[in-house]
Amino acid sequence: MMFASPLTASVAVVLLLAFKATAHPGEHLSARQVEDEMANAHVVNMINSRALESCQSDPEIKARKARAVARRAETFARLRQERNLEDANWLHRRDAASLRQWAALSHDKTGSFNFTKESTNEEIFGSNTSCVLTPDNANGPYFVSQEHIRSDIVEGTVGIPMHLEIQFIDVNTCKPATELLIDTWSCNATGAYSGVSARGEGGLTTTYLRGVQPTDSDGVVSFDTIFPGHYQGRATHQHLIAHVGAETLPNGTYTGGRVAHLSQLFFDQALRDAVEATAPYNTNRIPKTANLRDGFTGFAATAKFDPFPNYITLGNGLEDGIFVWAELALNTSSNWDNYASHAATWKEGGGYNNPNFDFFAVASPPPTHG
Repeated sequence: MMFASPLTASVAVVLLLAFKATAHPGEHLSARQVEDEMANAHVVNMINSRALESCQSDPEIKARKARAVARRAETFARLRQERNLEDANWLHRRDAASLRQWAALSHDKTGSFNFTKESTNEEIFGSNTSCVLTPDNANGPYFVSQEHIRSDIVEGTVGIPMHLEIQFIDVNTCKPATELLIDTWSCNATGAYSGVSARGEGGLTTTYLRGVQPTDSDGVVSFDTIFPGHYQGRATHQHLIAHVGAETLPNGTYTGGRVAHLSQLFFDQALRDAVEATAPYNTNRIPKTANLRDGFTGFAATAKFDPFPNYITLGNGLEDGIFVWAELALNTSSNWDNYASHAATWKEGGGYNNPNFDFFAVASPPPTHG
């Protein structure tokens, strides 16, 4: 029999009650039912992870990985050419128990492993997160529904350029997750979000650093954005939502569908520190929060999933831009709509506040978190 200290027991009760209140609004579950649901989700996660692992020797999987390496190498070359950096040197990469494990690694594919121009594409552009089930995370209070379908989301926002490429794998089939709509958003260099009316944010008429892209035949989406800034109590992060069954509209937005996955990407502390030393990030007077002190980074990691994407600089310095990539596996049959309450909706003529916004729901991750 296991015994818990009074403090541990009290914390557990609080967490269970919080989960009960937010996991499925409208449902009234007993503490035992909540425990059973959480345990079941853990079992499902383990089964899904093993299913992914078992198919790694499949020739189709190997071919997809080879295509991913080639695609990233081509993207890297294209981004350098567009910036006239073909001849410039470049730099390469890797913070709760699972999080600390991955925080000890460097994800900088620029120089940490002494990569040179003679290094193979597989060495440089392989993914550290290949085919490992990605934990879901809390959605946060700044999601705007029905944003623009576009890949360039900068809108003139000043910051370190970041090209973000993410490949999604369906845990049910071990194949690329096609026909998804992927929502992404982040704050600007000084910690302000667009699209929301909360004090200190950009306002309902702004859309910078927000966009949606459909996954292609390899389950890939790409966005041109900037490296995110930081705000009170949070480590630097990039939000992601995967929509299944959404409909694209003639006006370049979307509607409907359900949320099958919610993520937050985090970044190496060394990279964050280097970016924060540049303008305009260095004008942000809000205290920084380390990865290991953020309340949500622990949800992003498991013993097998690394929540820090790989990256490589496009030239000699950060100002030339960063290429960031990751591979995420999700269960496309999941439905986490209850955790994805939106603060606002974008419509013709601007954004509109959601009168039914559920702050408590977005502060809690689904039971499939890390």
